[in-house]
Amino acid sequence: MKVKDCMQNNVCFITPDVKLDQVCKIMNENHIGAIPVCDENSGVCGIVTDRDIILRGIACDKDVKNTPVSDIMTCNICTCKENDDMKNAENIMSKNQIRRLPVCDNNNNVIGILTLEDLVNNDNKIGKQEVFCTIEGICDKNRSKNAE
Repeated sequence: MKVKDCMQNNVCFITPDVKLDQVCKIMNENHIGAIPVCDENSGVCGIVTDRDIILRGIACDKDVKNTPVSDIMTCNICTCKENDDMKNAENIMSKNQIRRLPVCDNNNNVIGILTLEDLVNNDNKIGKQEVFCTIEGICDKNRSKNAE
């Protein structure tokens, strides 16, 4: 099974200069908890989650109306390609303990996102045991978390 068979195609993305209050509004309007951040060439350069906003923004007394997402986003993120095998994507998610994996084309442009929810919703195609092992790897508290 390929990533393109499970991923979400309609992905919102923002630029690094978008302020935190606007990111929150976009997340709320689209019922999402993470948004890829793309540079002026539409290449993915980071990701920001609702957790990032709370822990790196609000908890650190950042002014949400004036702080750009670039101040709190996670950089050096993991990605995959739409034609990658799902096992490869699951290994990336498990190894790096990430719940959302941007899917990029050959120019590093975001074309989709693969989420933990997508894995669960497709467990009958992927394999329940395989999905369980991926979730277990993502949630393993004994490993240090690299990115989200």
